[in-house]
Amino acid sequence: MNYKNNEYRALAEWERQSFVQLTWPHEDTDWNYILDDAVRTFCDIAKAIIRFEKLVIVCQDEAEVRRQLGDVDYSKIIFTQIPSNDTWARDHGGITLVKDGRMKVCNFIFNGWGQKFASDKDNQITSEMVKKNLFSSEVDVVDIPFVLEGGSVEFNTRGELLSTYNCLNAPNRNNHFSGKQVEEILTKIFNLKKVHWLYNGDLIGDDTDGHIDTLARFCDDTTIAYVKCEDEKDDHYQWLKAMEDDLKALRDIDGKPFNLVPLPMPDAVFDENDERIPATYANFLVINGAVLVPTYNQKHDADAIAVLQKVFKDREVIGVDCQTLIRQHGSLHCVTMQYPEGVLNESGKTIPSTAKKKEWDSKDIFPEFEMTSQF
Repeated sequence: MNYKNNEYRALAEWERQSFVQLTWPHEDTDWNYILDDAVRTFCDIAKAIIRFEKLVIVCQDEAEVRRQLGDVDYSKIIFTQIPSNDTWARDHGGITLVKDGRMKVCNFIFNGWGQKFASDKDNQITSEMVKKNLFSSEVDVVDIPFVLEGGSVEFNTRGELLSTYNCLNAPNRNNHFSGKQVEEILTKIFNLKKVHWLYNGDLIGDDTDGHIDTLARFCDDTTIAYVKCEDEKDDHYQWLKAMEDDLKALRDIDGKPFNLVPLPMPDAVFDENDERIPATYANFLVINGAVLVPTYNQKHDADAIAVLQKVFKDREVIGVDCQTLIRQHGSLHCVTMQYPEGVLNESGKTIPSTAKKKEWDSKDIFPEFEMTSQF
């Protein structure tokens, strides 16, 4: 892949952060039938985050969210009132690159996981955050005409990306590109040295076509934690065994196998329609000084926390009850998006949005491909 090095690189989740974004549930989201339960879970996540770093809450009504949160340290919370369809900040949030301390927040197209759900408001949230002066003057925000969700990509600090082939090449995302072209585009945007594809692995009830953050996660540059199913009678057994074989076959940029750390598979969880929903411990969030792990009120919770504590020895590993989140087919990592140190506008000064919004010429990203009118 003979691309000119753009010098920017994607950041790993364990690098220092400015803040985490939550997009808050409201009555016009799909949470409306269990809104009180959803709000309680979001409050739990918010309270865990602000122990360690700042939190940006995208919401419809700041006063109502303050009422729901109650007595917390509001010096650690920044509210911004922006319309939203739903709450999956991982997938409508920006993905940040860095070059010599300069940040570039990439604003990809979010189209509801391949046009499955309404996403017109969510797709505008990052642009609206620019208008609200949330980003530092050292941050450029770049609109990229490519469909990509944050839950579909995992980065380490050495220019390696881990993803699932089926998701990145699923219909109604970027299906006018071939698999080879998708890899070349990702390599160009993120200045990658190596792309690691998993061709197997899925969870029943997943709406995302196999987001990597539900299956396998970088924990450091050479360690990957992944979901392992031990029950041969479980429908996931063969799928996840094949995924494990994919992981064992991977070689890092030094030609070495990764250190693979298996996470337990939660016992099957079913919704009110007796349909299985995608509980997973891989959907953890790494923040400054801590790792937040989704739990499901079952025996495997403690095992998952113990496994991750051995991996993240220098961080506090904290369980957060996410039984409600999986009822909408996501979990803890899915509702959060971290932004690295230096992104937040700490000054409080107004920064002209016209000075912050940059155009990344499509020819720079797609040098060999004619862009279609859908962009």
